[in-house]
Amino acid sequence: MTPLDYDYLRGFLKARSGLVLSNDKQYLIESRLMPIVRKQGMAGISELVQKLKVPGNEALASKVTEAMTTNESFFFRDKTPFDHFKEVMLPALLKARAARRHIRIWCAAASTGQEPYSLAMILKEMGPQLAGWRFEIIGTDLSGDVLDRAKAGSYTQFEVQRGLPIQMLLKYFTQNGDQWVISPEIRSMVHYRTLNLLNDFSALGQFDIVYCRNVLIYFDQPTKIDVLNRTARLTAADGYLLLGAAETVVGLTDAFKPVGDRRGLYVPAEKAAQPAPKLVALAGGRVA
Repeated sequence: MTPLDYDYLRGFLKARSGLVLSNDKQYLIESRLMPIVRKQGMAGISELVQKLKVPGNEALASKVTEAMTTNESFFFRDKTPFDHFKEVMLPALLKARAARRHIRIWCAAASTGQEPYSLAMILKEMGPQLAGWRFEIIGTDLSGDVLDRAKAGSYTQFEVQRGLPIQMLLKYFTQNGDQWVISPEIRSMVHYRTLNLLNDFSALGQFDIVYCRNVLIYFDQPTKIDVLNRTARLTAADGYLLLGAAETVVGLTDAFKPVGDRRGLYVPAEKAAQPAPKLVALAGGRVA
């Protein structure tokens, strides 16, 4: 791969996905893209670049973009964001939405589905407490391939061992050979859509809770600002935003403010200006 090839691919990936690569990531490009090169019968990365430059080669462009985006995920990843869900967000929103009994949740960069399915299992565990409530969980991702896996809800032994409590594995999954398949009941609680965060996502509508974790870290500052500001326009005035442990809104936007000592949890600025309500953690309940 020549320096010019690398420069082209850096620009291509930033424009397509927001991914920003430093000057020393040639090894990452080669490790992720060589399988495509071999599968397509190309001579090397240089030939791949030349084909990407041909107008209308969208299928190849999508393969390259998806190969370079990080799709790691696991159930109840980092634990804290799910504690916030149970202890802060749900109690407040169940009170605020008592009249309409409808809560919408968006998991951006949902990858293979472990995050939205984790939220669905939490809700299912609450059982009778949520009788008469309607929850919409929307999972989006740039990669159609990983969303196909998410929709299938089928995971390896290694994947279900990463963060998933054994009681939930036995309760909500069925073993099928070397795969564990999540129950249709849980799978039906989540809907998936292909979405690039660089594009307009206003058509998704308004959300009460937005999980956008471990994706902003790959963007440059102007892109982070743009995504956060557009997310703010889709977040209910009394809603919540969850970011990853290495991410923050501080210094990027005034649209969100941190919630006390709740790491990674943010609320719209207008809500932050109001007195904080006293929140009581919800107890878990058996599914009826």
